[in-house]
Amino acid sequence: FKIKVFNCYGLSEMNGPGVAFECEYQNGLHIWEDHYYAEIINPKTGKVLQDGEEGELVLTTLQREGMPIIRYRTRDITKIMKGRCPCGRTHRKIARIKGRTDDMFIVKGVNIFPSQIETVLMQTHEVDKNYRIVIDRKDGLDNLTVEVEVKKGFFDGELSHLTAIQEKLADMMKNTILVKPSIKLVEPGSLPSSTGKSQRVQDKRRV
Repeated sequence: FKIKVFNCYGLSEMNGPGVAFECEYQNGLHIWEDHYYAEIINPKTGKVLQDGEEGELVLTTLQREGMPIIRYRTRDITKIMKGRCPCGRTHRKIARIKGRTDDMFIVKGVNIFPSQIETVLMQTHEVDKNYRIVIDRKDGLDNLTVEVEVKKGFFDGELSHLTAIQEKLADMMKNTILVKPSIKLVEPGSLPSSTGKSQRVQDKRRV
């Protein structure tokens, strides 16, 4: 329909959508600071971080009188962006949500979010959105494997075609998550349809 889409951030605890919005420049979301005070904290220590540092978003309502919400931990990972927006609005901006603290997993010392994997898959037309992340440990080293369904038109059984898709995905994911995973391509419809970290991520290191 050639419609320009804008990102809006909100959560039900804060009366739904309306906490932050993109402007016409679509470079971050302006916080509705007349109604919400935003902070970014280290999710492990609770320490308040400086603008530009990535951490967990914490919100305080400024207009709710009967049941105010004070320093609510959203579990969403973002940062308060530095500088003024060219649109002229003076309300601070947050970056697009990177993931959630309860979705994050660590491989080889790197924090990784399933949403980062999804972003790469959405940019790759040969594969479908259904995937599974498997983490195990061998000889003291973490191994990350991403299982993903190949679309019907590309699952032709030609080894060279599948190898090219694997290498392409592995390189793209390394550029995004800083860890190069093993890519396992599977037939369309072979992975269970699921949402959420508990179904998408199998961490066998704890078993």
